[in-house]
Amino acid sequence: MNTRHPFAAHSLCLSTFGVWGVTVMLALPLFAETTPLGQDALLRARQVTVGILADTQDQRMPEKPEKVVVRGTGFHLRDGYVITARHAAEKHELPTGVVVQKQIRVLTNDLHELPADLVGDSAFMDVVLYRVAEQHRSKLQAGTSFTSTEASPGMEVFTVGYPLGWGPTMAFGKIGNTNTFLQTVDTRLIQADLSTCSGNSGGGLFNAQGEIVGIVHAVIQTDKEETQAHCSRLTFVIPGILAERIINAALSGRPLAFSRLGVHMTSVKDGTKLRVAVKEVAEPAKSAGIQKYDILLAIEETEILDGAQLKNFLIERTSPGQEVSVKVRRADVDLTFHVILGGEGSKPK
Repeated sequence: MNTRHPFAAHSLCLSTFGVWGVTVMLALPLFAETTPLGQDALLRARQVTVGILADTQDQRMPEKPEKVVVRGTGFHLRDGYVITARHAAEKHELPTGVVVQKQIRVLTNDLHELPADLVGDSAFMDVVLYRVAEQHRSKLQAGTSFTSTEASPGMEVFTVGYPLGWGPTMAFGKIGNTNTFLQTVDTRLIQADLSTCSGNSGGGLFNAQGEIVGIVHAVIQTDKEETQAHCSRLTFVIPGILAERIINAALSGRPLAFSRLGVHMTSVKDGTKLRVAVKEVAEPAKSAGIQKYDILLAIEETEILDGAQLKNFLIERTSPGQEVSVKVRRADVDLTFHVILGGEGSKPK
């Protein structure tokens, strides 16, 4: 493709965060590697992937044709619903500051430009849902679904998207750490060994069956060059199991409610092992019998490794009103309590 094509225009990274001497860029493939993935899955992934177009119209000269610039990536789930990263759909407006656009334009694999209206979003998870106008939905070639299988280290994955505003391209790699963290979101992320660049935020991370494993969220910049165009093999994605909960809540028209256990945690030593203990206790844990200084051992027979892991278990695996078993150690005695989880519509505590 001629590099003078408008797709070659670089998309802008929206936020920069320092992490232990490296820079995290909110955005996110480049060169394909050989892989045994089926051709049907690859074709469907290309068909469901869309580019998120930047608004380049000069309001002073509305008669002048605007440039085609792809600022991010998304994918068509079904029935006209398009998912992307929230930060890929944000816009700076005065005097309100950064807002999520009420309407975006998406570019399909076969170059149809379609309008899509905002349905719902989550700043907590960096996910946003739009829906293509009904009269244009027939131009969306295919749909996809979230995988029901948990991502595991070594799993082969690939992504389709618009690195640096150019594409669509495909990149292939493997899942790395499935439980890692950045300060850009308040939940766990999946790390993938996958070539990605600025402009691929919001794209789907697909498994061998063409199902969505996660949503591309960020790359870590490991070089020191101060530019707005970044590529890396350190790719981080929002887990599909989390994104699907957000999407389902948006489709139902209700805010996503997170489960509340009612404990504030601290780290203590249990022999030679660091454990999580209750620093302060509130409802509903207090009514169930959990006390201050109890060491938290397991929830629903899943070992509690640290505070972040417990928080993510509550976010991903439970719902408000659900009864869960919590195993604790109190004065060298192991006890099990049954807690009916509370709920709230914002971040879990």
